[in-house]
Amino acid sequence: MFRFKQFIIQQDRTAMKVCTDACVLGAFADVTAGRILDIGTGTGLLALMAAQRNPDAFIDAVELDDAAYGQASENVSASAFRERIWVIHSRIQAFGSEEKRYDRILTNPPFYSNHLRSPDAAVNRALHTDDLPFTELIEAVGRLLKTDGQWWVLLPPYETGVLTQLAGAIGLWPFSRLHLRHHARKSVFRIITGLQYGTEDVTDETLDIYEPDGRTYTAAFRALLQPFYLIF
Repeated sequence: MFRFKQFIIQQDRTAMKVCTDACVLGAFADVTAGRILDIGTGTGLLALMAAQRNPDAFIDAVELDDAAYGQASENVSASAFRERIWVIHSRIQAFGSEEKRYDRILTNPPFYSNHLRSPDAAVNRALHTDDLPFTELIEAVGRLLKTDGQWWVLLPPYETGVLTQLAGAIGLWPFSRLHLRHHARKSVFRIITGLQYGTEDVTDETLDIYEPDGRTYTAAFRALLQPFYLIF
């Protein structure tokens, strides 16, 4: 269980647990618009963070895995935001229609393509791109994102480059990148990218989670996560 200030995440039946980089995505992405889609919601973390940050948002949270869908549904139902979040059991490739488009899309997608497999099928689904290759993810985003909408995605640096190149083929370009490091002496391990149609002007920022001692949270990280973490 992971307890936040305004909701609780139960995660005993989900392959992907609450992690720091996903929390940064939920706290950093622009969720000011009214209709939001969370692709691969897992525990429901990003949907719940978006609902807390934007009291006017209505959120569809789509999840393929049976156990994760059930747990996300329970986490949402137990929260104060249950009237504004719908957890949907579906493959994103088969979800929605041309008539239903979103102002914001949030994604913390699987990214391993050639990596040792786990004996746990749910872990493989959460970590590997077999069920959701980047090409199919981008097709879904192109179908579901409004022309003036934003797509926010969390990936390692190499995979960010691959996805950015593929997204450019349908006219989606980065306008914001947040580079995450454990601390200033470490390399970037994740990038949060905001993409939208028709722009190639990018604002680049870097967020260090810890001071160089590797134990003390930076002021910037504390400020970003203060609305959510009980320790701040």
